Amino acid sequence: MKDLDPITLAVIHNGLIQVCNEMDLAFVRSAFSPVISEALDRSDGIYAADTGELIAQGELGLPIFVGTMQFSTQAVIERAKDVKPGDIYIVNDPYLGGTHLMDVKFVRPFFYQGKLWSWLANTGHWPDLGGSVPGGFSAHATEVEQEGLRLPPVKLFKQGKLDEEILSIILSNIRIADQRIGDIKAQAAALTIGEQRLTDLLDRYGEDVVSRSIKELKTRATDQMKAKIADIPDGTYHGIAYVDSDGVVDEPLKIDMKVTSKGDELQFDMSGSSAPCRGPMNSVLATTKSSIYLAIKHIFPEIPINAGTFEPLKIKDPEGTFLYAKYPRPVSGCAAEVSQRIAESVFNALVDVIPDLLFAAPAGTSGNLAVGGYDPARDKAYVMYVISGGGYGGYQGSDGLSNGCSTIGISKTTPIEVMEQYYPILFEEYSLHEGSGGAGKYRGGFGVNYKIKLRRGSARASMVMDHGRFGPVGALGGADGGTNKVSIEIAGKTYIPPHLSKDQDIQIEVGDSVSVSTPGGGGFGNPYERNPELVAQDVVRGYYSREEVKQRFGVVLDRAKGEVNVSETEALRAKLA
Repeated sequence: MKDLDPITLAVIHNGLIQVCNEMDLAFVRSAFSPVISEALDRSDGIYAADTGELIAQGELGLPIFVGTMQFSTQAVIERAKDVKPGDIYIVNDPYLGGTHLMDVKFVRPFFYQGKLWSWLANTGHWPDLGGSVPGGFSAHATEVEQEGLRLPPVKLFKQGKLDEEILSIILSNIRIADQRIGDIKAQAAALTIGEQRLTDLLDRYGEDVVSRSIKELKTRATDQMKAKIADIPDGTYHGIAYVDSDGVVDEPLKIDMKVTSKGDELQFDMSGSSAPCRGPMNSVLATTKSSIYLAIKHIFPEIPINAGTFEPLKIKDPEGTFLYAKYPRPVSGCAAEVSQRIAESVFNALVDVIPDLLFAAPAGTSGNLAVGGYDPARDKAYVMYVISGGGYGGYQGSDGLSNGCSTIGISKTTPIEVMEQYYPILFEEYSLHEGSGGAGKYRGGFGVNYKIKLRRGSARASMVMDHGRFGPVGALGGADGGTNKVSIEIAGKTYIPPHLSKDQDIQIEVGDSVSVSTPGGGGFGNPYERNPELVAQDVVRGYYSREEVKQRFGVVLDRAKGEVNVSETEALRAKLA
């Protein structure tokens, strides 16, 4: 058998990724919901026929879905019967390799020359799956049924034909059902594109070459990951991260992460974390594992993504903690919030030992805000879902990015012009959250402020966010970033959620508004080592006030000229040090 040459291997590798990229683009271009078409909250991938292991994922997909789609595909394989070409399974059950209920997976068997060759799968965030509040983010849920409709793997399409009976059950249990059919057809169409493109790839290069390439790519990804891990000094490293609360009990939840580097393996132990919680901040095992995968991929971004990437990562099942949710624990906050705290705990554990590869904690919240109601001008109901950016942490050599996407994905805020067009709201503010970047030699980036006013009808607002109690952690002497803040103006009075970042079913009327300030990133390194001229520049740009930089960076600015007072700065820094 002829050995694979490097050029062929590279072509096959990029060809598989391109198949997934085209699925992503087809999904985005034809989806009805702005959260998919504009915010890009979706992912597509190719998975092994027998094991469900990840073969390839698109470059445009959310990292958090890297692991979870592998697990959900495996759940389909275990339950699939009489599989035929054109079948598509739908599944969103969190306990069967999922995330929260709003992340709906479609899984399609791919046949080549009459043989089941692989599975194609994608995930799309549906803006509503029923449940007690519009949007599914029930901050006070105490069981999963309150969060929406739970679907085990069932055939929604049978040999290419949509099952109208199953569809009617789904549409009868969710809000704005008339809009879901567009997303369903878009999600299915993306898999059809994947089938066509993967067939073209196999026709061109041959099944044997492609299959051997996939096997070799998996081996190489494992070897590359092992080589990177081998450079981490052996030892056990400890990282802590906190979730503000579970939305029901107003107490923080601790993620206690122990990372052991041993040769070319990393071992992860979270057994010291908080017990299962009453509210929706429990994390299912698939999401917990995927959060660790994406954290390590952040550290070593050059390693290709496939099942081999994860083999050197040995994760101890965190049974008995809130990071191993079992039915009927509510889980709506796991994918968008707890996942980011898990990743943060990995970063916190390793930043001291590999500081050149890491950074201070990022904002680490998707800022999930759902507003649902009835628009009298359009004579129809709506559910608006807002995700928002925040500051990245500073890192060796540079300040953190401002208004960056969340740790778990490339999803972005839907353009405000689009939201104002779709929904009866008006953005009265969209600005930088000044002062939110944590002080450091390299400061954290800044979050954002936004304010939404209701223009027509009545609505209900719900939110599941985080970092309202604790700001993103600084690294190597850097200060923590600013916290998440939420306030609601109702009939001229200000309401602050008791849990700071989580609440639900807040009734708002015309003229009422919701204001959100997202977290800034943590600072990296000693703030008193920051170049005073850069501090002065930040003040000129309005990022900090004079008093803030004096307290945080030990820099004194001349009031008349706004320039650095060198002598007073040196004296103050010497005193503070």
